[in-house]
Amino acid sequence: MCGTFRISRGARTKTSTIIVEIEQEGVTGRAECVPYPRYGESIEGVMAEIETRRGDVEAGITRQALQDLLSAGAARNALDCALWDLDAKMSGKRAWELAGVEAPEPVTSAMTLSLDTPENMAEAARGLAHLLLLKLKVTGEGDVERVRAVRDGAPNSRLIVDANEGWRPEMLDTMLPALLELGVELVEQPLAVAEDDALVGRDLAIPVCADESCHTRADLDRLEGRYPMINVKLDKAGGLTEALALVQEARARGFQVMIGCMVGSSLAMAPAFLLTPLADYVDLDGPLLIARDFEPGLRYDDTLLYPPEPQLWG
Repeated sequence: MCGTFRISRGARTKTSTIIVEIEQEGVTGRAECVPYPRYGESIEGVMAEIETRRGDVEAGITRQALQDLLSAGAARNALDCALWDLDAKMSGKRAWELAGVEAPEPVTSAMTLSLDTPENMAEAARGLAHLLLLKLKVTGEGDVERVRAVRDGAPNSRLIVDANEGWRPEMLDTMLPALLELGVELVEQPLAVAEDDALVGRDLAIPVCADESCHTRADLDRLEGRYPMINVKLDKAGGLTEALALVQEARARGFQVMIGCMVGSSLAMAPAFLLTPLADYVDLDGPLLIARDFEPGLRYDDTLLYPPEPQLWG
């Protein structure tokens, strides 16, 4: 990674990923997943889970059949997206054609500022002040000062914040109006998943977005009346197949949608790019946070993100 990445749950200086390759008739489909400890995942555990499906893959398992054999998470994501890539290459069509969605166009992605002191976040913001959309990692105490410092450093950028479950319910009524005055337009996952009920019936100054609280379509019933927006990540949903269905059902039910990511390479971002025409916000800056990426990787013009080339994925 490029430096230290901090959120409310801790800090890290490297990211570990798993790459799956599936070969058929000399054609190879590939994909990447990022095991996430917050969801009880590890590199070893996810690799073992993938290995349990080796026989099914060798027997020609379909993407749809895979949904019933593995639960949502990083392992299914890697297998599912590798099968999408393989199908695209075998058919000679782009993955979005196979998915029945419109061809994605270049899109603005948020750029993440790691959790830090107000002074350090202001310095980081000054270096990114030309960007359209900044996403600030926050944690609770001192967040107003952090956001104010970033606003001073980047006076013209749009701001969203991500608390990663770091706030307490009693903070909502004071924190949100203060952040609204500083131009914040969205707050991701302010409360712990177990405290989502505290959002029911509140007149919130800023919309809130479910991240850790939303994995698959099965979560949507519980999220209604609590969150107007969901953050869809392939590693949570367990692949593009479920993520596409989740986005479509969420939009039909009136939710807004953010397309997000773990910290991974361009190979991990590429399948998620197919969902961007259906999104209100895009946060696919993972490759910008790491020191080494695939070649060719996704093309970023600052944070204007371009669709993946077929050599990368899909």
